[in-house]
Amino acid sequence: LIEALARTGMLTTEGTIYPLLSRLRRDGLVKTQWRESADGPPRRYYELTPEGRRALTGFKSEWLSFRSAVDGILGKGDK
Repeated sequence: LIEALARTGMLTTEGTIYPLLSRLRRDGLVKTQWRESADGPPRRYYELTPEGRRALTGFKSEWLSFRSAVDGILGKGDK
């Protein structure tokens, strides 16, 4: 996840990501599963729960509204 975010220019660390994932798990938005790994210790995999999918849909809608508002403000500054 950290590498995927870095490829988009969003730099972050494990110290940022894992507390967020723990909170999402505690809030019931993701579930986790430990799986064996051929390349080392077992790994924890995260998956959205149905409630997490609903929250994501709501967040996307809110983000589009926020983005539209910011684009409107920035666009007014160009004129």
